[in-house]
Amino acid sequence: MELSQLVQTIAIYAIPVLLAITLHEAAHGYVARHFGDLTAYAQGRVSLNPVRHIDLVGTIIVPAMILVLSKFAGGAGLLFGWAKPVPVNYSALRRPRQHMIWVAAAGPGANLVMAICWAALFKLVSELPANYFSLPMLQMGRAGIQVNVILMLLNLLPILPLDGGRIVAGLLPRRIASRYARLEPWGFPVLLLLLFTSALGMILAPMISFSYRVIGTMFQI
Repeated sequence: MELSQLVQTIAIYAIPVLLAITLHEAAHGYVARHFGDLTAYAQGRVSLNPVRHIDLVGTIIVPAMILVLSKFAGGAGLLFGWAKPVPVNYSALRRPRQHMIWVAAAGPGANLVMAICWAALFKLVSELPANYFSLPMLQMGRAGIQVNVILMLLNLLPILPLDGGRIVAGLLPRRIASRYARLEPWGFPVLLLLLFTSALGMILAPMISFSYRVIGTMFQI
């Protein structure tokens, strides 16, 4: 793969990845503040400024490496990353168990909204007269849909400490939720195992494909 193509790919994905990862975290902080937890707000993390949420490794290095490796391998890697986790003190929420569900769901919800916004941009650009910026904007719109759909579905997996795990913990009866929470130290190793054995891609692939079809149908793209 030529260096110019690699640079172009990174440039196309840079803004969608940055927004997808950082605004996901910001959404957690906004919803937590709404339900009474001011922890993130006190630390300046309830902000739409991506700089406040960037993690050098998770927001920049890991997504860039996945892009590079997938392009050299000639395939489409499962693009993911992370930002600095927004601190949430669940005991400070007015109704901890119920509100925890909404705080956890806010991140994937933000990714869904962004995926729809990128699809709307793609549709708008495709309908306008072609110009010098048309192709890059179409590519960026497609990248924005891809990145946000993947991050949304990945985070909805029922594995602690992912958002899906938090949602499940909030929905389970208290006693079962307590036992379920004890599995959290194993969550990240399990996620890595699924990733490196390609099982994660196989699990997510049907859901990703379905999401693309739904968004494509919505916007006729």
